Amino acid sequence: VQLVESGGGLVQPGGSLRLSCTASGFTFSDWYMSWVRQAPGKGLEWVSDINSDGSRKNYADSVKGRFTISRDNAKNTLSLQMNSLKPEDTALYYCARGNERTYNSGLGRGQGTQVTVSL
Repeated sequence: VQLVESGGGLVQPGGSLRLSCTASGFTFSDWYMSWVRQAPGKGLEWVSDINSDGSRKNYADSVKGRFTISRDNAKNTLSLQMNSLKPEDTALYYCARGNERTYNSGLGRGQGTQVTVSL
């Protein structure tokens, strides 16, 4: 399982970023996928997940209405569109195999991409 995130960076409050994750080493279209994040000094926080065909999406309350998860099974990519970013969204963002309940069960996670929201 290989997951490689990209798209992070420094953005001002209220700004937008789009994260991407390229998957390989497994049949991407068979799996639920998640985005999770870890803020400095805190534990992993599940952000969003999407089912195998992209028809069902779930979000943490903290990002609902601001973030949108999507996937392209033809390209083995997972995306997270983040709008109206807040300083509390600052974290290392990971894509992970699995859903909200299983993403932290050793199914695979990337190295992460840093998102910093600051003036």
